[in-house]
Amino acid sequence: MSTSTIHDIGYRRYDGPRLGRGYLVRSLYVHNVRAVWGLGRPARAKVMPFLLAAVMVAPAFMDVGAVLLTDRAEVLMRYSAYAIYLQVVVSIFVASQAPVLASRELRFHVVPLYFSRPIAPLPFVLAKFAAMVTALLTMTAVPVVVLYVGGLIAKVPHPLTHLREFLLALVGCALFALVIGALGMAVAVLTPRRGFGVAAVIAVFLLSSAVVLLVQNIAEFRTNFSLAGNAGYFAPFNLVDIVQVRLLGAERTAEAVPDGFISGVLALLLCAALVGGAVAVLYRRFRKAGLS
Repeated sequence: MSTSTIHDIGYRRYDGPRLGRGYLVRSLYVHNVRAVWGLGRPARAKVMPFLLAAVMVAPAFMDVGAVLLTDRAEVLMRYSAYAIYLQVVVSIFVASQAPVLASRELRFHVVPLYFSRPIAPLPFVLAKFAAMVTALLTMTAVPVVVLYVGGLIAKVPHPLTHLREFLLALVGCALFALVIGALGMAVAVLTPRRGFGVAAVIAVFLLSSAVVLLVQNIAEFRTNFSLAGNAGYFAPFNLVDIVQVRLLGAERTAEAVPDGFISGVLALLLCAALVGGAVAVLYRRFRKAGLS
């Protein structure tokens, strides 16, 4: 008859501080922010995000240089228009980096390993989404800060007016980051293949903007200004511009925007619905992957 023996091989139980789930979420957030910028990854992972960041901020420095050389304050680009003028760069940034956050764990089937720890799918998704929003806010807000500081150095007239426009533009940048980041991640999470995700995100942003611009031009040519303005609800950059114009008092940047305060409220509600829907898509996708 055999007997069993338990051998003490020297393992000790962890008796240090328990940092809790909040620490897990913060660690995931920091990890994903680093992943967006390629930090802690090979050099080739850093090329695209930092190159796009340089392209994004370069026009702001050139614009400030033009103001300082010519002493003409009117040359300074409008703060609220910057992200819309450079929406192609923003779209490419989201398309290249959203799959890094949304589909890498799906591709390598490691989501169940995350959920084996005491973290639920919703905080996991929110940490990823917050990381993308942070990266996009950096992309869109830093050039606006450069423009504002350059304007102060150039002693533009009415500094209080510029301060107000600057602060409202930062609110617009936050809204851009939320809406564009949410839509980009929701599209990227639908496929584990990074190449397909990049193509799909670019198609959603650029095709929607191109189609809306075409519809607006045709509508204005036929003097159907109501259709031209309402078409802006169907492109994410135009949607945020409607909020900026009708609720934040910015000048119009898109081809056309609908009239009235109610249109701004409707656009803001659509932005909230888009962000909420995107988070729901991410939650369902990762929760399903965690159970498989």
